[in-house]
Amino acid sequence: MSHMTHIYVLLLALGIGVIAGLRSFTAPAVVAWAAALHWINLSGTWASWVGNLITAIVFSVLAVGELFLDQQPKTPPRTAPPSFIARIGSGAFAGAVIGTAWGVTWGALGAGVVGAVLGTLGGYHARARLAKSFGRDLPAALLEDAVAVLGGFALAAVTAAL
Repeated sequence: MSHMTHIYVLLLALGIGVIAGLRSFTAPAVVAWAAALHWINLSGTWASWVGNLITAIVFSVLAVGELFLDQQPKTPPRTAPPSFIARIGSGAFAGAVIGTAWGVTWGALGAGVVGAVLGTLGGYHARARLAKSFGRDLPAALLEDAVAVLGGFALAAVTAAL
């Protein structure tokens, strides 16, 4: 693997970590679809199960459920310890899966963690500012959903080009 490819993979892992910080189940769903669609090659690795169609569907159902739950008024903030920890774990997992396809599992795991922290905190503050400017939370939440889903799949599509 070239030095530039290594950097691109770590940037992709950082990016998927940011997606996990925005929506924790979207990141694993995206990497599962990338593997199921053969955009990334996980054959013969610890993560080969992620490329199974059933895995992609399960993660997608969880992601859609999260999109719904996020809109509920009693949903705790993403910065609450259980939610923050889940987002970090999701970013680590999704980053590691991406990195595994290019043999940089541990570096990509770390990049996924950093991205998840950035996405969690940045997403929290951006959504609060947007909600204030809109006068209510729902438009900001829906915009964040769109950024997470479309951004996640854009990152996954880039993996196909590496």
